[in-house]
Amino acid sequence: MEKLIRKIGSKAIFIIRMAGHMFIFLVKSICYIFIPPFKLKLLLKQIHFIGNKSLLVIVLIGTFTGMVLALQLFYTLRKFGSEAMLGPAIALSLIRELGPVLTALTVTGRAGSAITAEIGIMRISEQIDALTAMALNPLRYLVVPNIVAALIAFPLLTAIFNVIGIFGGYLVGVELLGLSAGTYFSQMKQYLDIVDIEIGLYKSISFGLIVSWISCYKGYYTSYGAEGVSKSTTEAVVLSSVLILIWDYFIGAIYL
Repeated sequence: MEKLIRKIGSKAIFIIRMAGHMFIFLVKSICYIFIPPFKLKLLLKQIHFIGNKSLLVIVLIGTFTGMVLALQLFYTLRKFGSEAMLGPAIALSLIRELGPVLTALTVTGRAGSAITAEIGIMRISEQIDALTAMALNPLRYLVVPNIVAALIAFPLLTAIFNVIGIFGGYLVGVELLGLSAGTYFSQMKQYLDIVDIEIGLYKSISFGLIVSWISCYKGYYTSYGAEGVSKSTTEAVVLSSVLILIWDYFIGAIYL
């Protein structure tokens, strides 16, 4: 019994210390965002990497998410004689919930894992140590551009996802199932509030911070060897995905 308590206690202490270390890493990175010189070239490069290179997969997933939503919601709403509510149901589902979450999870798998692997390889090949030896701050060069780029790219990708998803719902609901186009969009305008858009915006920004923070941290403190990079990449994707869903719940509960 004593061994079990010791084991649980040591594990809890390890988790608390790790959380504190990650928080300090985040605070330092955010502070460097406001301290010149600003690395605009690196920032634009990361915006292109996180945003532009994720655009195709966002468009594909957004289109089929809207189409699937239209099929399932039309089937449900028809049971209650409320087919006219298909438009606002799709819009609210995408803007408040599915758009930010699915965008964040998609970019985590595509860009977050790549960021972790890239920084991790720089760590095991001693490139980060070389930056430190040249009196250059690695956080300023490797972490800050990724965080700022994610804060810019995530809301834009989420907005594109939402628009494409609504259009996908239009294709199924209007063109396939025969719902009136006027009904689809007019009801959407009536039931969609600015608060719903703000919630989606807050979620996308916070998800961008979570993904970039976890990805950079896991890569920056990866263990040596190919196995270490692989482990860090896996941990970054899993932890980011879990935190996205947890934080999504808390934001949703606050703005319920």
